[in-house]
Amino acid sequence: MSINPDEDTEFNDALRKHGIIPPREPPPPSPSPPPSPTLDDLLDDFTPSELREIGEDAYNDETERIIDEYRRKRIAEDRLRDKKARFGRVYPIGREDYTREVTEASKIDEDEDDKEQGTGVVCFLYKDGIPRSDRTFQHIRTLAERYPRTKFVSIVGDKCIPNLPDSRIPMLIVYKKGEIRNQIVAWGADQERRLEELEAILMVTGTLHIPERRPPGDRHRDADSDESDDDDDDPSSRMRSAATSTNTRSQKNIRQTTKKGDDSDSDFDFDL
Repeated sequence: MSINPDEDTEFNDALRKHGIIPPREPPPPSPSPPPSPTLDDLLDDFTPSELREIGEDAYNDETERIIDEYRRKRIAEDRLRDKKARFGRVYPIGREDYTREVTEASKIDEDEDDKEQGTGVVCFLYKDGIPRSDRTFQHIRTLAERYPRTKFVSIVGDKCIPNLPDSRIPMLIVYKKGEIRNQIVAWGADQERRLEELEAILMVTGTLHIPERRPPGDRHRDADSDESDDDDDDPSSRMRSAATSTNTRSQKNIRQTTKKGDDSDSDFDFDL
C-alpha cells in the first residue's frame, strides 16, 4: 500500500510519531496586516481649508487642537515650499549670460538652507530641427515644471560653444555650487530616450529635489482659503473613508538605463 506522507490522517500521524515518515512542514505564516495609518498620514491628503472644516467637526477639543496644530504646520511648510519654488520654467539665455545665469546662479543657497547646498542648474544646449533635440526639449520643459526648485536654462548649441557639431546635440551641462556635476552629450542619439531616464540621471546628480509631499489629487492647494468644497466632497467623510484603508502609496520607479561607455555621458570640454 502506497502512503502519501503529505496527507493529514490519523494513520500518518501515528507513522510520524514513530519516525517512520518525516513530520509535516509547518504551514507558511500568514502575512502581517499592514500598519494602520497614523493621524498625519490621514491628514496629509487634505488642504488647509479642508483641515479647518475637519477640526470644526472634531468630536472633542483635544482632537480639534491636534488638527489645528497640524494645519498651521502644513501652512508654514507650504509657504516655505512655495518660496523655494523659484523657477518652474525654462529660461532662454545668451552666451554673455552664461556665467551669471548658470555658474553663479548655482552658488546661491535656498532660503533656510543651513547646509548651503546651492542651487541645481541644468543648461540645455539644443538646435531646432533635430528630432532628438526637439524631443528632449519637451522633456526639459516637463522637468522644469515638475521641479521648480531647479533652474533650467536653454541656449542654442553653437551660440554657447562655437562650432559645436550637430552630432553633440542635444547637450546638457549640470551645475551645483559653481561646479559641473555632469555633462550629457548627444542625448538620444543612440536610441530614443524616455523622460524617466533623464529624470533619473539628474536626480542622481543631486540637481532635482524629490517632492516633499504628494499633492492632494488635482485640487488647488491654497495658503488658507475659507472657500468650502462642494457638498458631495465632504472632507470629514473622505477622512473616515481613508481611516478604514491601508496607507499604501506607490512610488515611481526611476531607473538610470544609460549604458556604460555610452557617448551620451561623455565629457565635452569647453571654455566660456
